[in-house]
Amino acid sequence: MRQNGSFLALGLSTMAMTASFVIWNVFPPIAGHIQELFSLTATQKSVLIAAPVLLGSILRIPMGIYTDRYGGKRVFAATMLFLIFPLLMAGLTQSYWIMLLCALFIGMAGTTFAISLTYVSRWFPPDRQGLVLGLAGLGNVGGAVASFTLPTVLHGYGLQWVFWGPAVMIAIVTAVFWIGTKELPAPANVKTFKQSMVVLRERSTWLLSAYYFVTFGGFVAFGAYLPTFLQELFHLPATDAGMRTAGFVVVATFIRPLGGYMADRFGSRKVLAIVFAGIVIASLSMALSLDHFALFSASCLAAAVFLGTGNGAVFKMVPEVSSSNTGAVTGIVGAAGGVGGFFPPIVLGIIKDLSGAYTLGFVLLTLFAFVCLCVNHATERAAIRKQEAAA
Repeated sequence: MRQNGSFLALGLSTMAMTASFVIWNVFPPIAGHIQELFSLTATQKSVLIAAPVLLGSILRIPMGIYTDRYGGKRVFAATMLFLIFPLLMAGLTQSYWIMLLCALFIGMAGTTFAISLTYVSRWFPPDRQGLVLGLAGLGNVGGAVASFTLPTVLHGYGLQWVFWGPAVMIAIVTAVFWIGTKELPAPANVKTFKQSMVVLRERSTWLLSAYYFVTFGGFVAFGAYLPTFLQELFHLPATDAGMRTAGFVVVATFIRPLGGYMADRFGSRKVLAIVFAGIVIASLSMALSLDHFALFSASCLAAAVFLGTGNGAVFKMVPEVSSSNTGAVTGIVGAAGGVGGFFPPIVLGIIKDLSGAYTLGFVLLTLFAFVCLCVNHATERAAIRKQEAAA
């Protein structure tokens, strides 16, 4: 392990990612207010919630590669500074369409996931990757901070400061990160974008992407849409819904390192088998409890545990795909997880507009998780047979 600066890199990267994720999750806690302000349909509100997820997911691929090429310190700082501009514009606009454009660019905050994990992974050896990348992933707690604080900012200072406050915050965080971190030497052979993308030929890249589509996608989707569920289904006030959503995000985030540690110790496939079975049960329970607050809440809490554990277990496997292309694999798998969080809010909005209920959305999550459970079982059996044949 590189002792000189490794833990500082981990700590400051986690801090910077937390701040960035506050910004990435700026819209879900205030979406109801914006819906009233602009007289939006459920689908329009869902598109606004999902827009940051789209750009923040797709651009994880090049940002992970650029982090390998140019260094995490430079790319991280430049990305955070960029966020100031759409935040300032969002605080000034009186148009839904301009707000939607701002939301799209605010999505750059989501790319810091790939930047952070690519940067941090280079500081630590393979046998620590599960735990360390799980700790780096604690930056996801920024979603909980957003859910907990932004409704209060909205009611106390108005909509403008919901955006301007985070703009000030990210400027300060960028300065601290820049002063406190070091840049590791660049790789001897810098790969082109095309050379980095050869990892798409690896079957493991696609499997991990599918798994992360469910685990992290589910985490993002719940973090984005749970306030809407709680307000529409159980008539909770925005502040209360935000606090409960923050609880979901905190549980899913802080159990992530445990998922990575368990994967280090017992193997990722064994952990994922439990994870996907748990998601199947939790999502089916939610589909059947949309009018029972206590059971729905307990099911959400169980989902948070399994989704967070799964996130840690999946990323334990990322450096194993290609140690020389960690940024590319991180970006691709991270993008799949982000896209997994982009579609559900839009689909849920459409389902609600067409059917008047959200039940089908939870059924779809159940089916996706069941497919991943079957695929994971098949790959585990194949790996065992391969080991037996080699012996």
